[in-house]
Amino acid sequence: MAAGRDPARPNPARAARHRRGRRGEALAGLWLRLKGYRILARNWRHPLGEIDILARRGRILAVIEVKWRDRIDLAADAIGTRQRHRIMRAAAVFLAGQPDAARLSLRFDALLLAPGRWPRHVADAWRPSDEGPAG
Repeated sequence: MAAGRDPARPNPARAARHRRGRRGEALAGLWLRLKGYRILARNWRHPLGEIDILARRGRILAVIEVKWRDRIDLAADAIGTRQRHRIMRAAAVFLAGQPDAARLSLRFDALLLAPGRWPRHVADAWRPSDEGPAG
């Protein structure tokens, strides 16, 4: 076996990031519920992409990407074009399985978290028309 980390042992830094991410998503879900959203799904996964939170308020179906970084601006910058495309593809698959999807307005939001700061919910953070061709 090559020198380095034992693959059978978990990576502590990765495990800590995973725990922080799950805590952030739980906080984001609470924040959204306080704002009147109904959480439909968390960590919805498909081979084409993953959605952190799917939430509905009225006729809006919000696809929400949660980012936790040391600063809010770093959290906002962490949602790149490729990730947005994967989220949009996953949202299309999710919508295809929803019988009332035609009545809903789809919106892509970001919920940004940083230590010592209130969560920042950016409604309509991006639109599919804002993006160039998928790459």
